[in-house]
Amino acid sequence: MDEMDLSPDQTEKILQFQDLTGIDNLAVCRDALQRHSWDLEVAVQDQLNISEGRPSVFASENSPPAVVNDGIIQHVFYSPPTGRWGGPFGYFISFVFQFCYNTFSSILRLAISIFWREPRRQVIDPVGDVLKFIAYFNETYSRNHPVFYQGSYAQALNDAKQELKFLVVYLHKENNSDCASFCRDCLTDPEVVDYINSNTLFWACSVDTGEGERVSHTLKISSVFPFIAVIILKDSKMTLVARMEGPTNNSELVSRLGAVVSANITFLDAARSERIARSLTQTIRREQDAAYLESLRADQEKERRRHEELERKRRQEEFEQQMRHEEQLRKE
Repeated sequence: MDEMDLSPDQTEKILQFQDLTGIDNLAVCRDALQRHSWDLEVAVQDQLNISEGRPSVFASENSPPAVVNDGIIQHVFYSPPTGRWGGPFGYFISFVFQFCYNTFSSILRLAISIFWREPRRQVIDPVGDVLKFIAYFNETYSRNHPVFYQGSYAQALNDAKQELKFLVVYLHKENNSDCASFCRDCLTDPEVVDYINSNTLFWACSVDTGEGERVSHTLKISSVFPFIAVIILKDSKMTLVARMEGPTNNSELVSRLGAVVSANITFLDAARSERIARSLTQTIRREQDAAYLESLRADQEKERRRHEELERKRRQEEFEQQMRHEEQLRKE
């Protein structure tokens, strides 16, 4: 953080924000305060809302950002569903399948989207669908899990964009044994919970609801579950940078997420630096504009006084001339 362009009051607010939120990265603290016009109370409250899964003030249902979904530039992790293949032959088949999948998945998804149109559920209450899944998870598996984002997919996208965070999307399939194992054994694991909470926003929903089904079509997923996507702001566009399909365990999930974060964190750092630089440029421009207006007002005031002085002298001269003229008339 460059302290040369910060006032003492702004520096103090950054340190207070860091102390109240526990965020170590000073650039993140500064960015949050700048987005809230340096209102410490509002910035802290918004950050606490997000840490508890509640949408921020920037999370809007309207105009969610489009997501670039190009399979060629994605990290793709595939595991065959449990019970499909086993033994050395199964490992070989899985390896070959994953290689082919990584190469042709985007083409296959495009073909499916062109030639197959499934009837879709109507999305009536997207937030309600999300809250319904959270309640289902708490009741069925455990309350020890990553902080679920308590808003719609559109709101999650907007918050991830504003907060410059990795958005992890989990799509659940009911009556799927691999999803049940993933929820029971993986999403409740302390290491997984800590990693997701520390590094991402976590949004989840069931594809058996309108909101979950809509997102599944948006992300063009296959029929393999559990499904996880990772989305970030990359080159000014929300981009799907990784997808994971099929069963996984806790250590493998953390390893995969760690690889995706390490490969893409520079994009978020660059976006944050650009945002700070843009804010600084705007501040400098406002200060320059204010200085120019002040100088202009001073010049105008100076010019007004000069005109008033000239007018006063003109009237004085006219008065004196009139007096001399009247004096001359009296003498005559």
